[in-house]
Amino acid sequence: MDGGSGLNIVYAKTLNEMGIDRTNLRSIQAPFHGIVPGKQAVPLGQIDLPVTFGDQSNYRTETLTFDVVGFLGTFHAILGRLCYMKFMAIPNYTYLKMKMSGPHGVITVGTSF
Repeated sequence: MDGGSGLNIVYAKTLNEMGIDRTNLRSIQAPFHGIVPGKQAVPLGQIDLPVTFGDQSNYRTETLTFDVVGFLGTFHAILGRLCYMKFMAIPNYTYLKMKMSGPHGVITVGTSF
């Protein structure tokens, strides 16, 4: 979760581990800043992926556009403000939780620690 980021980012290594072929990437030439300290980053491309929050009894799935980057990161992906807007989710950074409406009530997403 990164409420300061205007991008959803997924790492190329994550796509490889998911078995997603890079021929599915759309070309993009717009660099961005702030992910690699002091440097600009140029994505390898963009891809639309379905993202699901919740469990079998109460879940939501939306398709998000991710910029794919070729450098290594600590996470599998970074979800930015665009994700929050699409899911109409409310993040709480103090408790490391995110809440959103689901078809059968509130969906709460927490950390995996």
